[in-house]
Amino acid sequence: MVRLKERLGLFFNNRWLVFVAAMWIQSFAGIGYLFGSISPIIKSSLNYNQRQIARLGVAKDLGDSVGFLAGTLSEILPLWAALLVGAIQNFIGYGSVWLIVTGRSPTLPLWVMCILIFIGTNGETYFNTAALVSGVQNFPKSRGPVVGILKGFAGLGGAIMTQIYALIHSPDHASLIFMIAVGPTMVAIALMFIVRPVGGHRQIRPSDGFSFSLIYSICLILASYLMGVMLVQDLIVVSHTVTTIFTGILFVLLIIPVVIPISLTFSQETRVPSEEALLSESQKQEPGVSAHDQEIIFSEVEDEKPKEVDLLPALERQKRIAQLQSKLAQAAAEGAVRIKRRRVPHRGEDFTLIQALIKADFWLIFFSLLLGSGSGLTVIDNLGQMSQSLGYDNTHVFVSMISIWNFLGRVGGGYFSEIIVRDYAYPRHAAMAIAQVVMAFGHFFFAMGWPGAMYIGTLLVGLGYGAHWAIVPAAASELFGLKNFGALYNFLTIANPAGSLVFSGVIASTIYDSEAAKQAQERHHPGQWNGPSFLSSFLSVDEPLKCEGAICFFWTSLILCGLCIIASSLSMILVYRTKTVYTSLYGKSRT
Repeated sequence: MVRLKERLGLFFNNRWLVFVAAMWIQSFAGIGYLFGSISPIIKSSLNYNQRQIARLGVAKDLGDSVGFLAGTLSEILPLWAALLVGAIQNFIGYGSVWLIVTGRSPTLPLWVMCILIFIGTNGETYFNTAALVSGVQNFPKSRGPVVGILKGFAGLGGAIMTQIYALIHSPDHASLIFMIAVGPTMVAIALMFIVRPVGGHRQIRPSDGFSFSLIYSICLILASYLMGVMLVQDLIVVSHTVTTIFTGILFVLLIIPVVIPISLTFSQETRVPSEEALLSESQKQEPGVSAHDQEIIFSEVEDEKPKEVDLLPALERQKRIAQLQSKLAQAAAEGAVRIKRRRVPHRGEDFTLIQALIKADFWLIFFSLLLGSGSGLTVIDNLGQMSQSLGYDNTHVFVSMISIWNFLGRVGGGYFSEIIVRDYAYPRHAAMAIAQVVMAFGHFFFAMGWPGAMYIGTLLVGLGYGAHWAIVPAAASELFGLKNFGALYNFLTIANPAGSLVFSGVIASTIYDSEAAKQAQERHHPGQWNGPSFLSSFLSVDEPLKCEGAICFFWTSLILCGLCIIASSLSMILVYRTKTVYTSLYGKSRT
């Protein structure tokens, strides 16, 4: 009995259990992706027009992206408290919307509805922050895979909850709003005491490779399965029994990862002394030197080393740096030198948000993300009109496809960026540059409008866009530390809606309306075109402006293609600037 209690204690403190619990929370955190499904019932129940629904959409986007409070609370409160705040916000926000839509509460002004949507969707930022903070702190040596997988499940959250709603089979479409209010809240509260940093997280264990391989396999199976289920349910009418079976298999796939912490806890002997041997040599500190001093000594090397050291071959450079670090540690232990206490940290140490904001590297990450992810979100927001302009009727097929490619991009981006870091000690943003070039090709296919170009463009842009959200958080934690990761991450996420606001709200919409007005003018007055007639037709045409053909998004796509190339250039500048940092962080793991 005593041994069983010991095993259970080890199980609940297993970092893999924390990771799996974070995956489950992220699976129900895709609240923002379901707005398109609940907006029709809000529109019909409250007699809103499309402009009012668009304002609710803006409130949703802001709630999904403004995570300053979540990042701040994650630094001063335990993660369970941050998850609880997020759950309460989600329940109050969407629960109030459900009461109003179903007539159980009096109708409120539009601005109040916008606030409620903002509050409800903002709860998602707490879920994301808690999951990512616990992940990168428990797996600091595997940040790419961890971030990619967690962000990937957040992207699949909308599809997972849609399938659960299909199982409920309620004729009342407002029940989807109720499910959004209750589902994520219940999951977050049930798991909030599990998702946390746990001890022993700096240990590198041989079982990690197999465990991540199993998680990756499940991710691929889950993405393929959801794609297949969506296509089947779209093409044919399935019975409720078949839907129940589909949903049951989905839950099994979500539960399977828990076998990893179970097997690690109950099938292996626990040998605490031997675990210390698994620590990398770089983490063993010199006698008489505190852990805090050890970190400072690591940064002192950057100032004390001769400049010619950086010109040496990688292996020789690592040896020279290790020797210098050892001498500094020994001298500090003997009191021969005095360690300088820095006010401004070096790359790789813990930055506050204010300290990061004055660093060029941080703004290179921000603007690279703004151009890259902003162009991808522009495609996601306009995918329906893009496919319609090219003559496709089933626009939702492309919406479903880009969700799956987005998921695979997040998982794959984390995996391949980790190979670059782990095997070559090369900056992670090299993978970002590749992803942005891939997106540039996708935008080029959209611009050309060739047969099948929609499928290829959706694939390339979806993969590249998803990769951003696996690479950027991991890279930010490596360059600016883990201590204030929540605040740093939530500031960087502002780049996503900022880019979409400019590229979609200004560039894409202006060009689309201009081309649609030209076509309307041609239909009313064939062969005539000039500025005044364009303006008059634009103001007098009663039918809604609709553009047809590849020309509708030709210039927009070419502009987005160019922006992705600029973003890739910014990423490569960051790679050049941070080579020595990654050599210091990961170079020794290769020797």
